[in-house]
Amino acid sequence: MDERVDELLREYDELQKELADPELWKDPPRAAELRRRAGEIEQAALCARALQKAQSDFREAQQLAQGDDGEMRELATEEQARLSQRIEELQAELTELLAVRDPRDDKDVIVEVRAGAGGDEAALFAGELFRMYGRYAERHRWQVEMIDESATTIGGFKEVIFAVKGRGAFSRLRFESGVHRVQRVPETEAQGRIHTSTTTVAVLPETEDVELHIDPQELRIDTYRAGGAGGQHVNKTESAVRITHLPTGIVVTCQDEKSQHKNRDKAMRVLRARLMERLQSEAHAELAQERRSQVGTGDRSERVRTYNFPQGRVTDHRVGFTSHRLGEMLDGDLDELFDALRKELA
Repeated sequence: MDERVDELLREYDELQKELADPELWKDPPRAAELRRRAGEIEQAALCARALQKAQSDFREAQQLAQGDDGEMRELATEEQARLSQRIEELQAELTELLAVRDPRDDKDVIVEVRAGAGGDEAALFAGELFRMYGRYAERHRWQVEMIDESATTIGGFKEVIFAVKGRGAFSRLRFESGVHRVQRVPETEAQGRIHTSTTTVAVLPETEDVELHIDPQELRIDTYRAGGAGGQHVNKTESAVRITHLPTGIVVTCQDEKSQHKNRDKAMRVLRARLMERLQSEAHAELAQERRSQVGTGDRSERVRTYNFPQGRVTDHRVGFTSHRLGEMLDGDLDELFDALRKELA
């Protein structure tokens, strides 16, 4: 590990020197690339520096513990014990930080939540998942941006698409893709029977323009009047946008903004994310499933996680994680679950 740490620190120091050079900023793409790389390795570099400092302090304490001053020896021995624990913690943290990471981990994400089997109850649960991810984002000081939605009259969503912007968003949310199953008694159930409904989730890393070239000639862009709530605006302005990628047949719609230009930009972001995911699935077919198989059909028998309301229990079936903190988790307290998923599936 020592060689890897030395190489990491050399690279980080060199990046800091280059970023401090005013001439660099005359080449914005180069500057952006160096900033991105520095951000990727900064946490590991700072951890490595802290580890080196702790190890140096430990050696000094060792020398003092061998001196003639009895009081100083006692203090140095206590300091050795503290530093020994600190070194162990930093070594464990650095080992994790140096592990092979998905290059997409620090990207922003686009999250798509769709009601599956279960009708209105599935749509209501889709709304609860949307709020759950929103509260989780708030805890991490990330931004949530609505892209498109198809709301129901009872407060749920047939479909909701939104972006989560913040460092590490994909790293934390990447394993949410799949079928989420809810078991509870609907408010409309007179006999108190438990119903099972499903909602599908897809998490797609956002792509930059430079990562994926889309030929404008391969796009069909239609505008139309937005539907749903919105007052006079939705009836008089053709602000909603539908983009069809002709070679793949992928269709993206957006009507969340009053501006046609903003809706077009949001739709293009979703299209890029879906196209990039398709390309990666095709290039790594043996490691990645295509999007439809990733989230399943939404059938009740398929699930990555079950939310059992009568028992107040959440179970992730992929890693055997179970918690009886259903309320707290739906309020965005998901780090314990996400840590377990990253440890087993990353």
